[in-house]
Amino acid sequence: MALIKSISGIRGTIGGPAGEGLTPLDVVKFTAAYATFIDKTTSKKNRTIVVGRDARLSGEMVKNLVISTLIGMGFDVVDIDLASTPTTELAVTGEDACGGLILTASHNPIQWNALKMLNERGEFLNAAEGAEVLRIVENEDFNFATVHELGHVHRNTNYVSRHIEQVLALPLVDVDAIRRADFTVAVDAVNSVGGVIVPELLNALGVKTVVKLNCEPTGYFAHTPEPLPENLGDIASLVRDTKADVGFVVDPDVDRLAIVADGGNFFGEEYTLVSIADYVLRNTPGNTVSNMSSSRALRDVTLSHGCEYNSSAVGEVNVTAKMKETGAVIGGEGNGGVIYPELHYGRDAMVGIALFLSLLAKSGKKVSELRKDYPAYEIYKTKLELTPGIDVDAILEAVKEKFASEKISDIDGVKIDFEESWVHLRKSNTEPIIRIYAEAHTATEAEGLAAKIKSVIDSFI
Repeated sequence: MALIKSISGIRGTIGGPAGEGLTPLDVVKFTAAYATFIDKTTSKKNRTIVVGRDARLSGEMVKNLVISTLIGMGFDVVDIDLASTPTTELAVTGEDACGGLILTASHNPIQWNALKMLNERGEFLNAAEGAEVLRIVENEDFNFATVHELGHVHRNTNYVSRHIEQVLALPLVDVDAIRRADFTVAVDAVNSVGGVIVPELLNALGVKTVVKLNCEPTGYFAHTPEPLPENLGDIASLVRDTKADVGFVVDPDVDRLAIVADGGNFFGEEYTLVSIADYVLRNTPGNTVSNMSSSRALRDVTLSHGCEYNSSAVGEVNVTAKMKETGAVIGGEGNGGVIYPELHYGRDAMVGIALFLSLLAKSGKKVSELRKDYPAYEIYKTKLELTPGIDVDAILEAVKEKFASEKISDIDGVKIDFEESWVHLRKSNTEPIIRIYAEAHTATEAEGLAAKIKSVIDSFI
């Protein structure tokens, strides 16, 4: 059993003793703490919180616990039920609510679930806000409402269609061009909520032929839900066998988008954001942002349009903060997370699909041809396990000194930018581990760079 409390929420495996798994008691305590935080900090006069969930087997149980707890804390609840993370984010502002809870463990396996916390802008809480929720949980510093102050629940399942309408209304989403292109699109939604909303979006965009794989929202994930190539052999074969123009893969809560090119080859998760940013910058020049562990290709594409690129610490909340600071027109993360502030500040695979199909239709190219337009990079990810008691911070400081002649950033671990490559070192907050991300023009070069950094760290130890 596992239970992880962090500034971004609580996640864990279902069952087990309280405090060791995501049990009903843990769900109630964390929900009550979140409600207490919202009560103290919201600027809204109403007492409304939105609740949405993915299709996990535990989703209905967790939702009922969360809603009952919020009612017991004196909040009214808008239950939008099966909905993506970005749909829930939009519903918070649509309802003018105080906040929202998304019940999803994102790409984690079937036994996991989680509560992700939103503020009144439909955005994730920042580090300080998350830390305050954790303090409230730890101290059980919450009071439940009296019988006359109990909240009420209202069910509204219209937000999926409203989300789609808002995507179609974006100026850069060219429905006519997509319809004329007459695409055949394959979809793998890993038997979660994307199996309903992605085909609905595609139909609204004028895609006449949608080939579905794992689109029944049963919660029985057909494969490991993280949309990485090693988990997506079936959709690659489907794209190839049906001669589809493109395949789209989403994770269980539909905030990450992976693309499969014609012929069944993978487009590369890093290039979801790169290609969509290229399309956005061609039409609306401006700044871009991605996190420090994302591909340099976004920087290269941004500079080619005469615009400015900035990086942030890892984490969606950090990316959005940097986007707001720099006025970025597009941003996100290299895991297929696209953030398009024209609609909202949140990773949104629905927006990603609509913008990518618009790019593809207007380009007149195949997806495989489009991929060749972008700088070639490969990322290698590994980790170095250390003996407990080793001072990881001291090791990272020694690495900084070793490579002081290179461009160094320490806003999130240590990132070393070489002329044709980079390496990013981040320490785990829970284990004596250094995570190593390296990027170069080839996979061999990236792996070699990671090995070099490992040997440097070994010499310090």
